[in-house]
Amino acid sequence: MTDSTAPTPVIDAHQHYWRTDAQEQPWRKAHHGAIARDFEPEDLAPLLEEAGIDGTVVMQSVDEPGENDRLAAYAEHPTVLGIVSWLPVGDPAAARAELARRELPKHAGVRCLIADDPLDWLADAEVLALFRDIAAQGLAWDVVPITDAQIRNVTALAAAVPDLRIVVDHLGRPPIDTGGWEPWAGNVARLAENPNVSAKVSVGIDVLGAWDAWDLDAVAPFARHVAGLFGPERLLAASNWPVVLLRADYATAWNGIRSVLEAEYADAGDRAAVLGGTASRIYRLDRTVPAGAAR
Repeated sequence: MTDSTAPTPVIDAHQHYWRTDAQEQPWRKAHHGAIARDFEPEDLAPLLEEAGIDGTVVMQSVDEPGENDRLAAYAEHPTVLGIVSWLPVGDPAAARAELARRELPKHAGVRCLIADDPLDWLADAEVLALFRDIAAQGLAWDVVPITDAQIRNVTALAAAVPDLRIVVDHLGRPPIDTGGWEPWAGNVARLAENPNVSAKVSVGIDVLGAWDAWDLDAVAPFARHVAGLFGPERLLAASNWPVVLLRADYATAWNGIRSVLEAEYADAGDRAAVLGGTASRIYRLDRTVPAGAAR
């Protein structure tokens, strides 16, 4: 039984593990040398301890069945509270086969890499039926919609399957590196109109790759905009480790994101939500977080 009096756990809602000889990562380019090596739970565990973090949600980073086998193994580590697996949601038959292939421990959600695919297939009847089943299984769907077409199709899905918890990663890829604002701001506002859509405050690889150095001041106005739209009950703090190592060490990235959010929310309950409570609820992690685990 969960101890309702236990403090809310602090959760890093988005990070990855990989072994470079186990899978190809086509998204990793020649100038990403800082992350061209293995990253395993033993590498992150002392950093979590130092930062006062109770556990993480581990995300898929390549689109292949073998990724789910690797994630299942990572789920055995005590710092892993949930895994977001690979699922080819654009191909319902293949997706159902993958869901049936093996049971994944600590399964919290699904994701696939969409790049700039307009996602028109989200309106397909069989895809909608798949997402209804995903929702019924208690799984969230992580996605990074960045184009107008993607925003339109994701918002339509959110309305069509209101029980599906949709999580927008990396602030929806704001133009942090260029100093722009629209159409990103309006697109994020449209996403936020759907109560089943949440957002992660983290920095994605495109922005990190464009920066010369970590720039928390540049992130802050975009994070504030998203915070105002989604509120603490639909906002998740995340590091995007080890990708963030392109421009910052773990402590710098996490503490920076945390400081931005704590500046936005003075209430202790709101802070606890964005730093872990919301992730626990959205990903239904309470079944994997032992009572009293929070610091």
